[in-house]
Amino acid sequence: MNITIISGSGFIGTRLCKRLMQAQEDFFIIDKKQSQTFPEKTVLCDVRNLNDLKKTIEGNVIINLAAEHRDDVRPKSLYWEVNVKGAENVCKVAEEKGIDKIIFTSSVAVYGFTYNETFEDGSLTPFNDYGITKLEAEKVYISWQKKAPSKRTLLIIRPTVVYGEGNRGNVYNLLNQIANGKFIMVGNGKNIKSMAYVENVAAFIEYSLFFGPGIHIYNYVDKPDFDMNTLVQTIYSELNKRNKPNKPNKLGKLNKHKIRIPYALGLLGGKLFDLISLTTGKRLPISSIRIKKFCSNTCFGTSIPKTGFVPPVSLNDGLIRTIHYEFFESHPDDPVFVTE
Repeated sequence: MNITIISGSGFIGTRLCKRLMQAQEDFFIIDKKQSQTFPEKTVLCDVRNLNDLKKTIEGNVIINLAAEHRDDVRPKSLYWEVNVKGAENVCKVAEEKGIDKIIFTSSVAVYGFTYNETFEDGSLTPFNDYGITKLEAEKVYISWQKKAPSKRTLLIIRPTVVYGEGNRGNVYNLLNQIANGKFIMVGNGKNIKSMAYVENVAAFIEYSLFFGPGIHIYNYVDKPDFDMNTLVQTIYSELNKRNKPNKPNKLGKLNKHKIRIPYALGLLGGKLFDLISLTTGKRLPISSIRIKKFCSNTCFGTSIPKTGFVPPVSLNDGLIRTIHYEFFESHPDDPVFVTE
């Protein structure tokens, strides 16, 4: 198998490449930036540039991990250029070169806000540009597959929030706020938060390389889900458990959160930060959309177990590994990935 991994220098891509290397699969990376882990396997290329893609994509499998995904991307046209136009470019190259297998990482953002556990057949009502453009990209890939349905294989994987070692996204921000004693709970904390450990996501992508022709759509979520109160309590517990006299570290004894802000007040504060960001042009760590995300249900189901796939790491163990790596070990030479 000869695999092209678009945006393979990123968080999920690096984990996937490590697995493929271990499995002795033939792969190379095309990305806007060189992989810190696999520089010798990286070719610089932008998914928005069709001519460059034609020159660089080879093999018989394309895995497209590229995306504009932050909440505050400017200009907003980048969502469409990368997520949708990029998908169109990938499909054009696949057609031209006779590549019949594409794996595309979409997002549970295509469902919008969810109030009950949502499976792959859930209503598709994205609320932001990221979710809207991911859904449009899915349609592009589906159209490509339907041109030769008995021959082409399309995998659409919709991960929920992905966390893990070296990631500087929303889960890390929560961990860091708690570790530094700066965390304040907004809302009642009963909302469900589906999560996915990066090693498991990479393992499923690797597993899906061997799926046959057709359209295969899966949410990726590690079960069982945490509610926000349980997630926060688990983090406090693990941070304090690791804080032992014979294992000196920068953390003092952490007390569980005592301050709780009602959702309405937290949302009002988020809108104030929106206004400040708009007038100053600065990206701020707090916004109304992040408050909404924090307090909303993001509860997803998945039909992945029907494929026979078993995640190599439990959700709880993945969280413990991440806490240990970030706050009780030193990894100065490891890459750091900034995501949402």
